[in-house]
Amino acid sequence: MHRGVGAQLSEAPQQQGPVRIMATYVDILKSEFPEIDTEVFDYITGVLDSGGSDFEDGEEVFDAIGGVLQEVAADKNEDDVRSICLQLFSTLKLTNCHSNQRQVLLDAPVQLSQFSAESGSATNEVQGIWMMKRTQSTTVDAKKLEKAEAKLRAKHERRNEKDSQKPSNPLVLEEASASQASSKKESRVDMSGKNRSYDVRIENFDVSFGERSLLQGAELCLSSGRRYGLVGRNGLGKTTLLKMLASRSLRVPAHISILHVEQEVAGDDTAALQSVLESDTVREELLAEERKLNAHISNGTADGSESMRLSEIYARLEEIEADKAPARASVILAGLGFSPKMQQQATKPDLLLLDEPTNMLDVRAILWLENYLQTWQSTILVVSHDRNFLNAIATDIIHLHSQRLDSYRGDYENFIKTKEDRLKNQQREYEAQLQYREHIQVFIDRFRYNANRAAQVQSKLKLLEKLPELKPIEKESEVVIGFPDNFEKLSPPILQLDEVEFAYSPELRLFTGLCVSADLDSRICIVGENGAGKSTLLKLLMGELTPVSGTRHAHRNLKIGYFSQHHVDQLDLNVCSVELLLSKFPGRTEEEYRRQLGRYGISGELATRPVASLSGGQKSRVAFAQMTMSSPNFYILDEPTNHLDMETIEALAKSLNSFKGGVVLVSHNERLIRLVCKELWVCESGRVHRIDGGFDEYRDILQEQFRKEGYL
Repeated sequence: MHRGVGAQLSEAPQQQGPVRIMATYVDILKSEFPEIDTEVFDYITGVLDSGGSDFEDGEEVFDAIGGVLQEVAADKNEDDVRSICLQLFSTLKLTNCHSNQRQVLLDAPVQLSQFSAESGSATNEVQGIWMMKRTQSTTVDAKKLEKAEAKLRAKHERRNEKDSQKPSNPLVLEEASASQASSKKESRVDMSGKNRSYDVRIENFDVSFGERSLLQGAELCLSSGRRYGLVGRNGLGKTTLLKMLASRSLRVPAHISILHVEQEVAGDDTAALQSVLESDTVREELLAEERKLNAHISNGTADGSESMRLSEIYARLEEIEADKAPARASVILAGLGFSPKMQQQATKPDLLLLDEPTNMLDVRAILWLENYLQTWQSTILVVSHDRNFLNAIATDIIHLHSQRLDSYRGDYENFIKTKEDRLKNQQREYEAQLQYREHIQVFIDRFRYNANRAAQVQSKLKLLEKLPELKPIEKESEVVIGFPDNFEKLSPPILQLDEVEFAYSPELRLFTGLCVSADLDSRICIVGENGAGKSTLLKLLMGELTPVSGTRHAHRNLKIGYFSQHHVDQLDLNVCSVELLLSKFPGRTEEEYRRQLGRYGISGELATRPVASLSGGQKSRVAFAQMTMSSPNFYILDEPTNHLDMETIEALAKSLNSFKGGVVLVSHNERLIRLVCKELWVCESGRVHRIDGGFDEYRDILQEQFRKEGYL
């Protein structure tokens, strides 16, 4: 039941109300239908409990549950059931009236601070004996006073030390909420179980986060079997919208199953692990043929050629390392976020919600995921900032902006083109109407007081009133990221690893004979499977890890800025962004901190909100602001595009290209790699080698591996 916004007070006896409500219609149902099945009983009481306040008469109650009750009681005809439904409605109506009488709706929120101020002013008029001044003078021993003050200071220090050791209270964050216009007819259809469509249509809904409105009067339509990419700037509410759908805070038909995952993909009717194994078509076909041939031999129906064919099959299985396929599939699923237990669970969601599934995945796993999702049969809604990934899997794009959702058919490239054309057309329509309005207004102003033209003037005024009001196009602000480069040019060599060998333990040798170098002109991207040692290589370059053998050479004036893929772990989430920079770089003015944050889009109210309440992309921007505060001349970036929206990724690429220092980065984002990197280093088998053909050659190598392993 929808109620107006306001503060509600409920009297203590109201707690007994729901107990009497349930007992009343439960008694009616039990007395009239003593042999009712438990599941049917739970369903009927659930309908009455959740929708009781929406029923307008006994006929609506009959429409909702009458058909079920008639099937339960063969001895009762339709009129008997209608009469019982009327009794149930009367009970619900009396109960609602009773509960409404026990609620008090205040005209305005109670301002406790006002009461506090009034009581405070009253107490100021009363002076206790402790406020009275003593007229007589006192004599104090200075040495004793100094000794007493020293004891007091020591006591305070001990107390402060204890307080600092106490665990800090957890930060209480604002919560997201959703509301939508509901239709009684749709609610009754859902409750009756007659709605079997797997399309999702949610009209006229709002989503907010605390006091901030994210969506207003929005509409979302998801057709069954289509794959939707949800795009928009950081912090506008994409992740929040997915959470509202997953929690059913927005009305999704009850028969539609939902699976919401942040960085993983789900299986189908089979266990998740088996679904990946079955995508290995070569292996599956060979194993099926092997079972068939063995069955012929066991049944005695073999014609003599089976043994030779079995030898060929076993040779082929050994060639493709079929026995290692489950391990390879487990690695892929683990990269997508599946625990070992989840890999054995069967899932078949009707609506799959994926929130940035490519984060933390290597390029190989992303290519596999693209191929896998293209064969997905049910509906997908995916938030992603990977342009190439959306081009590969999306059939539609939903653009979140200006507190609304706009839908476009086609992949991301088609969305960009269509959006630009749509904006141009809207701008032309707006300018044409503005010119037309001005033309009519000139006529009205000229002949307003001319009696002979009065009828024409009135006609023009009515025409103006009927014209639809068009608004000027709201262009999204351009994202600008700046890496300061006010430093002197350094002469080579800048950074080198020479014949480096590294191992975390004697049994786990990661690199041998590692020889790489970088200078201030370098734009190097490191790729490879997860676990191949990309992040370890970065730490060796920074000098955070010491090689077992070999040497690291670094210029004496080299100043490295490091961005970690786990940047959230480096940020204090309980303070605001300004306080974060103050703690890391003390001694500067608040204006300097705000200016630094503003370079990365964290300005105004955003800069004073707790870091924990920021979106993933906004936290990344704070990490960039922190990293560049000391003006490094060389950047080492580990997955810098995670959580960043596409506009920010484009701005990041532009800034890195214009930066006068060196850049080494690990990234899975194909767009950033193509825009920035001049060299591609591949980590595999304990070595690092350079690919001259760039990302295209690397992608071709991976596709060929997939074909050999049967994933394509």
